[in-house]
Amino acid sequence: MASKPSARNEAHSTMSGLFERGEEVVSVFLEELSKNPRVREQVGKTVERAVDAKRRVDRTTQTVLSALNVPSRADYNRLLAKLEALQGSLVNVSMKLDRVLAHQQSVSSRSAPKRRGPKRKAAAS
Repeated sequence: MASKPSARNEAHSTMSGLFERGEEVVSVFLEELSKNPRVREQVGKTVERAVDAKRRVDRTTQTVLSALNVPSRADYNRLLAKLEALQGSLVNVSMKLDRVLAHQQSVSSRSAPKRRGPKRKAAAS
């Protein structure tokens, strides 16, 4: 039974070595491949085509959502920005209204005649 763990360890070690060697080979291959100008050009064209395809998918999605009368993420973001701006304006108006009301209260309290309490009769002794 002692030979099973040893054989297992040996197999694991061999597989690990093969894996590392495979990584090295792939790394060297990709490095050499990237030096080739034709490969770089083709990769660039492929990336451009992928970006163009993404734009077309986005436009088509927008058209379909619009036809179904479903708001898109851009519609949602525009609405959210408008709501945030409106909320800011509302806060400003509220603050100004509070200042006006406070000012009116201070003016009315200064101009109101002071009330005098009823005169008390002195107690006779």
